[in-house]
Amino acid sequence: MRKTILLGTMLLGFLAFAQQKSPVKGGDKDVHGCIGSAGYTYSQIKNDCVRVFEQKIKLKEVNSDKSYTSMTAVIFSKDMKRAEIFIPDGNAKSIILNKDGKSKKWKSGSYIKEVYVLTPYKKTGYQIKKDDVVIYQ
Repeated sequence: MRKTILLGTMLLGFLAFAQQKSPVKGGDKDVHGCIGSAGYTYSQIKNDCVRVFEQKIKLKEVNSDKSYTSMTAVIFSKDMKRAEIFIPDGNAKSIILNKDGKSKKWKSGSYIKEVYVLTPYKKTGYQIKKDDVVIYQ
């Protein structure tokens, strides 16, 4: 009788353990369906999941006091009136900048504390300033 109870308990324990699901790869979808572990982040301008490191315009961090340097990407709207930047250290995944009149500057709105400005740099590049300090180019 004891053996039957012991074997039954062991069998139930084994079945309970076997039915536990292992974590699913890519099971970390955000509210937009973007899989962070696969490198995807939601782009407000493209209204789709993107990989920041695959974008055409990539900028490297300037004067970092960290042991590593980060990068960001810039995505423009089709009409070039808005630009989206992906700042790794910020609270938001991305920040939308709006074109400042007819100038070639894009600025963040008053909805965030810091002021981000995107401007052309040299002939083919861009730079991002945070509160008048260049942080990416």
